[in-house]
Amino acid sequence: MSIRQPPQAASSTSDRLTLIEHARQAVFQSDGMAAAPRLEPWIERSWRRCLAQGLQPDQRLAFDPVSSVAMRRVIEANQPLLRAAAPVIQQLARAMADTRYFAILTDAQGVVIDVNGPIDHHNRLAHLIARVGVDLSEQAVGTTAIGATLAEQQPVWLHRGEHFFDDTSAYSCAGAPLFGPDGRCVGMLDLTGINVPERPALKHLVTQSALSIENALTLAQPHHLLLRLNWPGRTPGEESDGLVCLDADGRITGANRAAADMLTLPAGAPWPHCSDVIAVPPDSLFDAARAQRGAVELPLWSGLRLQVLARLNDGRASTAASQRPLSTSVPLKDVETALIRRAVEEARGNVMEAARVLGISRATVYRKIGRR
Repeated sequence: MSIRQPPQAASSTSDRLTLIEHARQAVFQSDGMAAAPRLEPWIERSWRRCLAQGLQPDQRLAFDPVSSVAMRRVIEANQPLLRAAAPVIQQLARAMADTRYFAILTDAQGVVIDVNGPIDHHNRLAHLIARVGVDLSEQAVGTTAIGATLAEQQPVWLHRGEHFFDDTSAYSCAGAPLFGPDGRCVGMLDLTGINVPERPALKHLVTQSALSIENALTLAQPHHLLLRLNWPGRTPGEESDGLVCLDADGRITGANRAAADMLTLPAGAPWPHCSDVIAVPPDSLFDAARAQRGAVELPLWSGLRLQVLARLNDGRASTAASQRPLSTSVPLKDVETALIRRAVEEARGNVMEAARVLGISRATVYRKIGRR
């Protein structure tokens, strides 16, 4: 189904592209010191980082994939993220059904680990970026939603010429960072379209989708007790809840970003004991969970108060998360086969050499690629 544009859309689109072109001229065709008019500061910072690397907008891009061995390591290292993201990415198809945008999931270095959506691989521009293993970091392909999101660690919207390279000026994309249960960035979610109308609302969609993925990552953490947090007046049980995982001794083993913000937990640092942030004995939290009490208002050592709902983990949540299949768009067996085929190609058909590089037997190579 096509979507009709309102009468003023063509004019506003033209004005928007003109402003982008003026910004490009200010940064790329002057002495490099002129301020770009009406350009998001994070875009200008990214452009200037690219220029500082000696890059030029008219350079040709290769969109190089990482090596077969490296891609295998990336896929294996990101199994928790792939499992947490799979159902969320599949749901995105409903929201974007009539827009021709598709989803890309990357690791923290900007390497693609999953793709999903209406991807036309006969379209060179789509095929270049919608491949597991391709490096879409800022160092590799300049300013994109992927590179900017990972550099700025905030949601972004990027349209056409706001990308650094001329080769990427057909893309429009929204991106949001993904943070793991230890507070570190583990990757990003990107929604991309090619030669499509601008859809800034996708920034909100990708941000909400990232929140769902982060919550799934947190809930998959091994834990004895789960705390759902929210401010007084808002009953825990919403997507916006802070989530805190505790071990049997009451030490925090994982938290989502909302909880980290509410409890002022330092990103990437060892999490404290829950009694260091919540001003009640930890036994009372376990007792409340065993009795299945509702949310209660509890004090923090900061002087603030939170609504806290405590629930014991019966093992089913983490088990379900660990058994959830990967996104159906890229089954793991297909990724493995692709890795092996690429290794054979890189070895110029030498199966023995490909097997040595991959660390598997020659018989396994033959079996996976169907040779005799």
